[in-house]
Amino acid sequence: MIRVVLPAHLRALARVDGEVSLDVREPVTLASVLDVLEDRYPMLCGTIRDRGTGRRRAFVRFFACAEDLSHKPQDAPLPDPVVEGSEPLMVVGAMAGG
Repeated sequence: MIRVVLPAHLRALARVDGEVSLDVREPVTLASVLDVLEDRYPMLCGTIRDRGTGRRRAFVRFFACAEDLSHKPQDAPLPDPVVEGSEPLMVVGAMAGG
């Protein structure tokens, strides 16, 4: 099971508390996790990535194992601890301004 931590506003939209656990088939990539997440919680479609292009939305970042995965290809394998379920994939709303 893949553990996903969503920011508070997306947890409220999806009506979930805490982490979300997803059963994702191999290979486990950011794209495959987001596909399963949006399939299970269709109200999140278009909030994390653009519906047309599939690109990450501005001000949304992805972190796992103390590493920023936001600019890595979405089809790159996720770190082993995420795949094993010992570490979560975190979806974070980035801050802007001064």
